[in-house]
Amino acid sequence: MQQGFSINLSQSNLSHSPTRLRPRLAIPLGDPAGIGPEIVLKAIAHPTLHTLAQVTLVGHAPGLAKTLSSLRDTVGLDLDLSQIPLVEAAATIAGLDAIELGQPTEVTGHASFCWLNRAITGALQGEFDAVVTAPIAKSVWHAAGHLYPGQTEVLAERAEVDRFGMLFAARSPHTGWPLRCLLATTHIPLQQVPTVLTPELMTHKLDLLVACLQQDFGLSSPHIAIAGLNPHSGEAGKLGTEEVEWLQPWLTAAQQRYPQVKLTGLIPPDTMWVSAGHAWHTDRQASPFDAYLALYHDQGLIPVKLLAFDRAVNTTIGLPFVRTSPDHGTAFDIAGKGIARSDSMEAAIALAIELVQQRKHLSSREN
Repeated sequence: MQQGFSINLSQSNLSHSPTRLRPRLAIPLGDPAGIGPEIVLKAIAHPTLHTLAQVTLVGHAPGLAKTLSSLRDTVGLDLDLSQIPLVEAAATIAGLDAIELGQPTEVTGHASFCWLNRAITGALQGEFDAVVTAPIAKSVWHAAGHLYPGQTEVLAERAEVDRFGMLFAARSPHTGWPLRCLLATTHIPLQQVPTVLTPELMTHKLDLLVACLQQDFGLSSPHIAIAGLNPHSGEAGKLGTEEVEWLQPWLTAAQQRYPQVKLTGLIPPDTMWVSAGHAWHTDRQASPFDAYLALYHDQGLIPVKLLAFDRAVNTTIGLPFVRTSPDHGTAFDIAGKGIARSDSMEAAIALAIELVQQRKHLSSREN
């Protein structure tokens, strides 16, 4: 049976456009030993997609054809690859035709790195409006000599930006409420968080978040929840001093810098997400917030994944083009079995289309 766009692409906030105006999406296939090719094929198989966007795949044609053949047999996937543009990148890598699903190697790591870079090159040159990345494995990137923490850092380096952030977004299937969460710090040990967090970093992240909400989501006066760092937000210095010493003064100054934005904080981390849970499951009006600013990785991503594990999308803000990605990994253990869910990839495609359309709308108004 064919997968459908059950998450976002069927929603009315995505407009159908003439061919020349449809967002142009590049989708690098991720690690070819993982579920990336499978979830991409399942996501793009829906007939509605071609009316919403122009999709170009970046990968290796023989491997993709092999994956499609398997999916036809296991789940009856109906897709004509000849109708989908594919950019062959790194086709000459030795051993690429001999990879085994579920068995990542230096070859698969190097291939996924090359595919990402080809998509970025196209976006920087105006060939694509957005890049929707499939999952990669950092360990095999490193084994292949590509020593980056992840795809986000490659995107930022290639785009020559030093101010960027990881925003996670999802839309509730129960209420339609939009969840948005920006991380102030990302992939660092927990013991380093209090040292890495500074007023300068918080200002940088808040600037990015406000600009993103206004430019990409059309929210001119957003309401943002900002978490405390310590339990009970420090409880007046009894459970940690960062809030008293600098976070609260920083927040007061930030509110003065952004009079059109409502900033609420510092909210105790253990209660900040209660209204989000209600908004997600029962009443979209339960949360007054348009976005959440979490101070470290698990503070933001435990609630995001609890609410929206199969639906959350990672989008890199601060880039000159749109980038989205599913919020999950390569799942090597189920690669090739035909059981990988494409929900998050569908949501990543849908969000990319929505963000491109919003940027184009904003640009046309300014011009």
